[in-house]
Amino acid sequence: MLQVSRLIPAGQGLAPVLLKRAATVQLDWDVRQKSRFDATDSQGRALGVFLPRGTLVRGGDVLVAADGSLIRVVAAPQPVLVITHCTEHGTPFDLLRAAYHLGNRHVPIELTPTHLKIEPDHVLADMLRAMHLIVRAADEAFEPEGGAYGAHSASHGHGHGHSHDHGDSHGHGHADGHSHDHAHPHEGHDHGHDHGHRHPH
Repeated sequence: MLQVSRLIPAGQGLAPVLLKRAATVQLDWDVRQKSRFDATDSQGRALGVFLPRGTLVRGGDVLVAADGSLIRVVAAPQPVLVITHCTEHGTPFDLLRAAYHLGNRHVPIELTPTHLKIEPDHVLADMLRAMHLIVRAADEAFEPEGGAYGAHSASHGHGHGHSHDHGDSHGHGHADGHSHDHAHPHEGHDHGHDHGHRHPH
């Protein structure tokens, strides 16, 4: 099994020719929101993916295997509900109101200017139809909005929720170190300043 422990968001900095030649792996949202999973790429290689905790994988991201090979992630089509407003009796504001109510239920939502997309849920579908929205089932790629479900937010929340992980996170470790370094010079300065005034007396 080929080990993968690095991810390049959207393949940033990679030459287009490298991305074109790279193997691909199709992953649905259920898998892409995990930081540890197994998969098989387009070349038939078994992948053991072990990314930093809290990492979310998006379509277009590039995985880097232990041997240096690149695997481009494709968001696999999956069952979703596509939500649009009724053009005859509704307005785009209806979608905004729907997004608010879905957000209150902590539902992952893909937002676009013309529609919303969520994972299948008949209770939510009934609620949305009661709000005079059009809800249809489809098989499409699902890329929920960031925020509470974004990679940075998930990592940030996890680090602060579990203090023992600070040392494992370069970002948090740096922040903690900076905080301590910032505090100590002031303490040292105050201490030396006090003694400086005391000795003459």
